[in-house]
Amino acid sequence: MENQKVIVRADRAGVFFGNIKERNGSEVVMTNVRRLWYWDGACSLSQLAVDGTTKPNQCNFTVVVPEMTILGVIEIIPCTDKAITSIEGVKEWKK
Repeated sequence: MENQKVIVRADRAGVFFGNIKERNGSEVVMTNVRRLWYWDGACSLSQLAVDGTTKPNQCNFTVVVPEMTILGVIEIIPCTDKAITSIEGVKEWKK
């Protein structure tokens, strides 16, 4: 999965999009990470990883964080090129 964009779901921390730099059991270090706080236009994370979102203006994806350690990872889903383009095209959600 090196250099592959993925969606990571953590037990208590939420959902993240980016690259995995390191993995040790259920702990991952990710780079160029966005938290996917709310999405619309995909009925599941699986569909989001394959198709992206059809409603990018209704999604809340945070700013890009250069590096983050995420604990309690329970799911890692590789993203297609189509999904990467879609997710990266969502405007940063910030106040």
